[in-house]
Amino acid sequence: MSTIQQEPVHAGEFLLSEGAGKISREAINIVAGPALVAGQLLGLVTASGEFAPYNPEAEDGSENAVCILFAPLGESDVSRRGRAVVRLAEVTEALLTGLDGDAEKSLAASFIILR
Repeated sequence: MSTIQQEPVHAGEFLLSEGAGKISREAINIVAGPALVAGQLLGLVTASGEFAPYNPEAEDGSENAVCILFAPLGESDVSRRGRAVVRLAEVTEALLTGLDGDAEKSLAASFIILR
C-alpha cells in the first residue's frame, strides 16, 4: 500500500520575476475565513478595505482579481495580515488558485503578467 502526498505551493513559488527591491509586494489585511494557499488570487472588498479570495460571482469588490497571495495563511475567525504580489511581476499561471480569463485581464492592469 502506498500513500501519495501532494506538496502545496510554497511561498512565492509562483513568481518568475518581480520588480527590483521587492517593489512588487505589499503587506495587506485579509478577511477572516478558511485557510488560503500561496498563489490564491485576491480581490479588494470595497466596504472593508480588506482583501478576500477572488470570486467572479461576488458583488462586493472581490469579483476583480487585484493581487496574488504570496504565502499560505491558516484558517482564522478574525482578519489576518499577509503579503501579496500587487504589481510588476511575472507569474506561473499553473500555480495560481482561482484563475479565469477575467482575472487574467484584471491582473494585467496591475502589470502582473501570466506565463
